Amino acid sequence: MALPACAAPALGPPLQPERGAPARTTCPRRHSRVEAELAASRPGSATALVRAGPPRGVSRGFNSQPLLEEPRKASSSLAGAERDPLFALLPGGRRRRMHDLRRRWDLGSLCRALLTRGLAALGHSLKHVLGAIFSKIFGPLASVGNMDEKSNKLLLALVMLFLFAVIVLQYVCPGTECQLLRLQAFSSPVPDPYRSEDESSARFVPRYNFSRGDLLRKVDFDIKGDDLIVFLHIQKTGGTTFGRHLVRNIQLEQPCECRVGQKKCTCHRPGKRETWLFSRFSTGWSCGLHADWTELTSCVPTVVDGKRDAKLRPARWRIFQILDASRKDRRGSPNIYPGVNSPSSTKARSTSKSGKNFHYITILRDPVSRYLSEWRHVQRGATWKASLHVCDGRPPTSEELPSCYTGDDWSGCPLKEFMDCPYNLANNRQVRMLSDLTLVGCYNLSVMPEKQRNKVLLESAKSNLKHMAFFGLTEFQRKTQYLFEKTFNMNFISPFTQYNTTRASSVEINEEIQKRIEGLNFLDMELYSYAKDLFLQRYQFMRQKEHQEARRKRQEQRKFLKGRFLQTHFQSQGQSQNQSQNPILNSNPNQNLTQNLIQNLIQNLTQSSNQKENRESQKQNPGQEQSDGSTSNGTNDYIGSVEKWR
Repeated sequence: MALPACAAPALGPPLQPERGAPARTTCPRRHSRVEAELAASRPGSATALVRAGPPRGVSRGFNSQPLLEEPRKASSSLAGAERDPLFALLPGGRRRRMHDLRRRWDLGSLCRALLTRGLAALGHSLKHVLGAIFSKIFGPLASVGNMDEKSNKLLLALVMLFLFAVIVLQYVCPGTECQLLRLQAFSSPVPDPYRSEDESSARFVPRYNFSRGDLLRKVDFDIKGDDLIVFLHIQKTGGTTFGRHLVRNIQLEQPCECRVGQKKCTCHRPGKRETWLFSRFSTGWSCGLHADWTELTSCVPTVVDGKRDAKLRPARWRIFQILDASRKDRRGSPNIYPGVNSPSSTKARSTSKSGKNFHYITILRDPVSRYLSEWRHVQRGATWKASLHVCDGRPPTSEELPSCYTGDDWSGCPLKEFMDCPYNLANNRQVRMLSDLTLVGCYNLSVMPEKQRNKVLLESAKSNLKHMAFFGLTEFQRKTQYLFEKTFNMNFISPFTQYNTTRASSVEINEEIQKRIEGLNFLDMELYSYAKDLFLQRYQFMRQKEHQEARRKRQEQRKFLKGRFLQTHFQSQGQSQNQSQNPILNSNPNQNLTQNLIQNLIQNLTQSSNQKENRESQKQNPGQEQSDGSTSNGTNDYIGSVEKWR
């Protein structure tokens, strides 16, 4: 058998191959067992020395004296050949581990060498670049090329430190939302969260004239008494989110009990087994699924009077009896149109026979966005078949309210088909649900002409919305939270979140389709414009009133502090005069003169501070006249400023 050529120098003269054995031309990584035996039979070889063992008195091991005294060859191949026999004596697993360790060590050495040379080249190039920049900037004042070695090292260290700081900052603080990068927060005042939420201008020009009673909304809500909040939930207006805020995100003496996996929460009054909230998440759909104004005003008083000491969950068949009884109670009132019951006043509808006060609230939304959101919801299979639409004690017939689809649902319908249905309740839904349908004969379209019917419905919806205890807008979440807290004197735990990305915003429509949707919801468009104007005027009125009260408190505090200062000053003067009684008689005119001068100085300071505060308030509210500090005068000035804007 032929011996590899790479092992021939270490084992002496080459051996002659046996007859019939093929000649090997390549050197394998390790010797085979036969080759190792041939090498061991050669006298004087390293393997033979190892097998013969060390001399007497020398311990066995790889570091024995005979092996250490072997002369090392200059060539690396020879050195590797000398180690191969010893390597073959090790176990297979240990040989593989040592081989992998040697290979990794060689790779690590190569990487370190490349990294060192790369950093050196980078530092050299940075040195020349910075030297050129400094030479152009400073010119004859300094020459970077002539700097000594210490200055070069210092400059390189500064550059490397800067790069390291940038890398650490990007690792610790990724993105633009890092708090460390908001340096303007230390110098600039905190922005107004209510003004910056909707990207609208700070100055709002009203379009409608409202009285002080329409703008001032302050409900003395007694949660321990008989007051009840009734939430009118219109589809796809964000009412689900607002309803969860009412039961889960409000600070109460006795919070609502909400169990995991259940939609309804128990909202009892402190110390009583009665609820203070009539909504989907507290009492369920007690008056029907998404009951409108006509259903709620007829159903809620009767339900509360009949269920005073029990939960507000009547059976569905009981709802018709309740509404029929309320219809019979109102038959004695005069009629405006034939076959149509006249509406009772807001005050009468806001109370029950037991003396409970009902405060109606609701949420509105931009009509186009709400319409598209309802279409997407219907596409997914929503039908609202459980809605009763009870009016004047009975639900509408199939002729009065036909269906737009024939199957179980209207899932997958295109937008064109959704808009083409003339009986679609999505058209002008907000006006229909906020108006008193008994004024127009409920769902009977033959009672009056369509134009007159639309006018009556719109005026009824505006009147009911204006006399509600509170209403909010989906597009102004923070302002909605602020007005609710000021109206009911109830605070939320966490602030509302403004979601600008919704399912409706993801629908791409052209200008033609948008105009058609606006035409189908022309009553909702006019109602939303009216509601938005009233909403923003109420917000500005409440904010101005809050600023005036804060300014009045500051003035009273400043006067109190000045009075305390004068009192201590005069007491110290009186004590000093009592100690020297002889010059008192001679210094009375001078003392009176000094007191008069001090009082005049204080009056001047007070007037100047008041003028300064008035100027600051005018800067905060441009175009509005400021009052002297009283609430009533501030209200009159605000209404007067509205007339001047118009």
